[in-house]
Amino acid sequence: MTKPSDNPIARRRVLQSLAATAVAPAALSRAATGGGGSVEKIVVDPTPVHEISPYLYMQFMEPLGVTDSSVEASWDHTRNDWRGDLVDATRRLAPTMMRWGGIYTDFYRWREGVGPRDQRPPMLNLQWGGIESNQVGTAEFVDFCRRVGADPLMCVNFESDGRERFMHAQGRPRSGDAQEAADWVSYCNDPDNGERKRHGHQQPLTIKHWQIGNETSYDRNGFDLETTARKTVEFARAMRERDPSISIIGWGDSGWAPRMAAVAGEQIDMLAFHQMFDPDNRREPVLRGERYRRDPSATWQVLMDAWEKNDRKIREVRDSLTGVDLPLAMTECHFAIPGRNRCDVLSTWAAGVSYGRILNNHQRHADVLKIATAADFCGNRWQVNAVMLPTPAGSGAAYLMPVARVMQLYRHHIGAHTTDVKHTPPGLDVVASRGDDKLYLHVVNTNQNQPVEAVLDLGDLPTGTAAAHQIADDPMVEVSHLNSDRVMQIKKRELQPGQPWKFPAASVTAVEVSLPA
Repeated sequence: MTKPSDNPIARRRVLQSLAATAVAPAALSRAATGGGGSVEKIVVDPTPVHEISPYLYMQFMEPLGVTDSSVEASWDHTRNDWRGDLVDATRRLAPTMMRWGGIYTDFYRWREGVGPRDQRPPMLNLQWGGIESNQVGTAEFVDFCRRVGADPLMCVNFESDGRERFMHAQGRPRSGDAQEAADWVSYCNDPDNGERKRHGHQQPLTIKHWQIGNETSYDRNGFDLETTARKTVEFARAMRERDPSISIIGWGDSGWAPRMAAVAGEQIDMLAFHQMFDPDNRREPVLRGERYRRDPSATWQVLMDAWEKNDRKIREVRDSLTGVDLPLAMTECHFAIPGRNRCDVLSTWAAGVSYGRILNNHQRHADVLKIATAADFCGNRWQVNAVMLPTPAGSGAAYLMPVARVMQLYRHHIGAHTTDVKHTPPGLDVVASRGDDKLYLHVVNTNQNQPVEAVLDLGDLPTGTAAAHQIADDPMVEVSHLNSDRVMQIKKRELQPGQPWKFPAASVTAVEVSLPA
């Protein structure tokens, strides 16, 4: 079965020359634009180039048991509802997509999380430890997505990705087949599905995005490439038979992308890969434990260079698909730095600036990268979360981590198409996008202590009013529930067209420039 042509993020002619738009900051010209100490220019060709997917700032929720109570801590069991402070914080973050699943789906049976809550069986979390109550299931997750304005992305149980250790627990099977995945699609999307209606949901839950396989290639004890490709076709066909309009993502990391595209390419819309990485490869790593506090300059430099590893990973996957028309989905991405709760340095504004560079890099690959993230979603321990949940409830309101503050900033100020940045001043990392009547710049000042001034040059195109939405703070400031409303705040200021704009040290800025009609 071929995919419907009207699928909004289905096949596009997206694999064009990377050099046109994915110009790495290190390769940009550093030449001065004038003599005598003149201010350098940010030179942008305002012509729209590649479409930017609305899903570049996805959030990912996975029940993590005793490791990080990402779901159980999110649910107010006294009210049988989501924590209100989490909903409020997520609305400010405004993700366009929320993903449910991860390795958890290798042993997740979706029917245990639907129907009357007092009849839902608890389950062992075989990966992360502890017990999941299943009080949050399909309908509750979709309800959360609707409250915050996000499209849901669901990961199916892909026969436990072939991992035998997840296939049985407490004498019960935990592996789900293609029929079970197809039944889930019907439960959510079929207007006449009787099972859903008996559970009190007369209208469809409407989940249009589904992922088959999660980190399948990472485990030698799981499916091999040929088995994965064959079973992906089986799952995709069964699921599309229930709803031909859904968008399906297959697994394509670890060099698997070309073969997956060859075997399953007609049945899937995107290939997924993940990146969780430690940017610090020094013999004496500065980011470990509390060491980052001892040497702020070394910490800053490591974090400013982290985007390069992100770029290498994306290029590795996209280059393997040269000539193949299949978009990519980075459905998990974040730092993985050893240390307490995935390392406290990620609470610093220095980490926020680093993530600004990574998000800029994602935009440079927007011609092929259609889903991306830079954080897990929420929890009460891991510093890689976008939203932190003080516990117990009442000890403080949910707040945005530095990575989420940059995501929030960019998410609210971005155009529909990329445009080419031809030149940037030293120290600035800049990407640009275009809407109907506005140009948007995402500007990271990579200098720890030095502001940078620049003039915008759009060639012959005149500019109108301009405004900067900016976060600038001490790189070593750390956010917590005690100061979340005072540090790393987005501030707006008007900019004068044709005049130098100052970008403070260690700042991330979204600039909006009005363009002539």
